[in-house]
Amino acid sequence: MADKTLTRMDLAEAVHEEVGLSRNDSAELVETVLGHISDALVAGEQVKISSFGTFSVRDKAARIGRNPKTGEEVPIHPRRVLTFRSSHLMKDKVASGNKD
Repeated sequence: MADKTLTRMDLAEAVHEEVGLSRNDSAELVETVLGHISDALVAGEQVKISSFGTFSVRDKAARIGRNPKTGEEVPIHPRRVLTFRSSHLMKDKVASGNKD
């Protein structure tokens, strides 16, 4: 599998090519969209992108963990974690290798 990573600039370039906005406007649009998504997640809202998936924040309670090397018990503090659940369409597309 290729070690290619999709970056913000790749997204901005795709917007530039598909929509025809200038490169600066495309980069600004990508930054604005990502900013709205992250702001919503920080506020505890779900972000659902149709045919792609749902991002949500989950609160995890404190618990006791164990160091696998020493067996020592270690407290794990409560925290918020980001979760992503892909849509069925995205799962099917990935499973088929995007052959459609």
